[in-house]
Amino acid sequence: MRKLTESEVLSMRELLQMETNTLIQARAMQSLINDDELRRLNEAAILQTEGTIKSMQQFINENNIIDVGQVN
Repeated sequence: MRKLTESEVLSMRELLQMETNTLIQARAMQSLINDDELRRLNEAAILQTEGTIKSMQQFINENNIIDVGQVN
């Protein structure tokens, strides 16, 4: 795979942060939802978002996008 540009790495970071924020919000809302159908939809959204985050993390790891030596 070709090396990602700085802007692509930044976009990946922003997408991952957005998905993480979405997951946090969905989990927080779960206990507040009374409607069964809406609760099931929210649970499905949580599972889907978790899957997206795992896929993104796998892509990052498999392609050595983050050089751990540079992380402070």
